[in-house]
Amino acid sequence: MPDLYDVAAIGNAIVDVIAPATDAFLAENGLTKGAMMLVDPKASAALYSKMQSAVEASGGSAANTIAGLASFGGKGAFMGKVADDQLGRVFAHDMRAIGARFENQPLVGGPATAVSMINVTPDAQRTMCTFLGASVEFTDSDVDAATVEAAKIVYLEGYLFDAEAARRAFAKAAALAHGAGRKIALTLSDSFVVERHRGGLLGFIETQVDLLFANEAELLALFETTSFDEACEALRTRCDLAAVTRSDKGSVILSQGERLTVKAEPVEKVVDTTGAGDQYAAGFMFGLSRGRPLQACGQLASLAAAEVISHYGPRPQVPLKDLAASRGY
Repeated sequence: MPDLYDVAAIGNAIVDVIAPATDAFLAENGLTKGAMMLVDPKASAALYSKMQSAVEASGGSAANTIAGLASFGGKGAFMGKVADDQLGRVFAHDMRAIGARFENQPLVGGPATAVSMINVTPDAQRTMCTFLGASVEFTDSDVDAATVEAAKIVYLEGYLFDAEAARRAFAKAAALAHGAGRKIALTLSDSFVVERHRGGLLGFIETQVDLLFANEAELLALFETTSFDEACEALRTRCDLAAVTRSDKGSVILSQGERLTVKAEPVEKVVDTTGAGDQYAAGFMFGLSRGRPLQACGQLASLAAAEVISHYGPRPQVPLKDLAASRGY
């Protein structure tokens, strides 16, 4: 089958509501700084009523990655579940507007489209309270075989590991991708996801994943260690290729034959870290899908992450293709 997409992603289809907040606000509302917490519709609405003036934008981790890929000039597809409501229609419009394929049928008669309340403190840390709504209704029947088989890389969002039906969808996507000679990529998404599903994630990584994305905290949680080097060596034996981000320390790329360090791109002011990992994955997979060396993939990834943390919102505000060209990447 011909290559129609650089990356096809499966993830939670979520509308993000992003607002500035203080540490005191987090404490008053029982929020764990820097974490993603799942909430019900009532708690979500209550938090929304207390938040400062917010920016609302289509989001969701894997969807943000596809937006970054498109900004580099890549061709992407997204699979996820929205409801047949206003936010669901906005989400679908936004994905198609960036040139991404998004054809999943909306959910009728079930929960509303997912919403994530994101409070950003002055140190740029984001604390997320997410009502998953319709997004957790994604099942293996929503995995489009033709799209998976036509993508160079199939990218899976770790947040979906919370739903059993979505884990079955992951298994189907992995079987289809490997049957067509494609690569499966997975992002761990959050340390709390790792804590909840460590055994399942390790098994999936060892048997199905060709490329793993994680940040340092997630990697340490996965192997229950405080030693970064120890965790890297443990991961190297379980996965052919991995990219681990370390905030201002840059990132480390692990393969069977080498360990590369990529410096973080300089940022004048860090405003909001929402979407940093998503855009890192976008740059890395864009480079990999175009046959770039691993070091160059890491540079594109760091460039995309640096751009998105310089402003509010999880998606690029300038064309990453132009930004990369201006840096000689």
